[in-house]
Amino acid sequence: MYRIDSQALADAIRRDVTSALEEDIGSGDITALLVAEDQRGEARITAKEDAILCGIAWVEEVCRQVDPSLRIEWRVADGDRVEPGQTLCQLTGNARSLLSAERTALNFLQLFSGTATRSRRYADLVSGTGVSLLDTRKTLPGLRLAQKYAVACGGCHSHRMGLYDAYLIKENHIAACGGIAPVVESARRLGHDRPVEVEVETLDELGQALEALPDMIMLDNFSLDDLREAVSLTAGRVRLEASGGVTDATLRDIAATGVDCISLGALTKDVASIDLSMRLSLGA
Repeated sequence: MYRIDSQALADAIRRDVTSALEEDIGSGDITALLVAEDQRGEARITAKEDAILCGIAWVEEVCRQVDPSLRIEWRVADGDRVEPGQTLCQLTGNARSLLSAERTALNFLQLFSGTATRSRRYADLVSGTGVSLLDTRKTLPGLRLAQKYAVACGGCHSHRMGLYDAYLIKENHIAACGGIAPVVESARRLGHDRPVEVEVETLDELGQALEALPDMIMLDNFSLDDLREAVSLTAGRVRLEASGGVTDATLRDIAATGVDCISLGALTKDVASIDLSMRLSLGA
């Protein structure tokens, strides 16, 4: 599983925020100019629904890039459960700057909290089973590392970051390379010190994959009976990942088959932003 590097995340946060502010503020916030230049203000960000919070560093970076003199006092931390009406933070400083920072800061906080909240819901569904829930590469373009961080805040795990940090050999790779054994051998020969995973669609293909002994085998759209059979046949020799056809209703049953992990594109691609609001008062 991919481990998020703190420096890579810090670099991504700066890039994410710079791009978002260029998109939103552009040549300047003309509406904020209606407020007196020296007017100071105080703002509070409040939750309007139950959620798992995520995105504090992005909010802080928005404020830093808009106006380094803005100050934020957080009352919660990433990964905390929040409820309607709860104040998440208090911001103070120039009123123009607070207004210009508002939408971009909330966009990040709402989206990443939505990802974390959805991840926590799925993690709770398999609590006590010992299975690990993995995200996928089905992320919002340009925000992959951010969403994977949010998934971790919600109690799930990252499968791989991209096409460069692990082999995931699927049906087209197998067909192009002449079979499971040859393609796994090629991956081992190329090396790159990366884990090798093979996707299989039948128990027969599982048998072929077990002979090749990759690091992990993905069981694609297996029935519950076939998942149990796969676990029995594998007997712990290779880690097994279930994928495909995973829903709220089927998740715990899949976990109970004994697979090591389950991957869900829904952790990142079907996310609804959490409802938050920011209210400004003047004269702080």
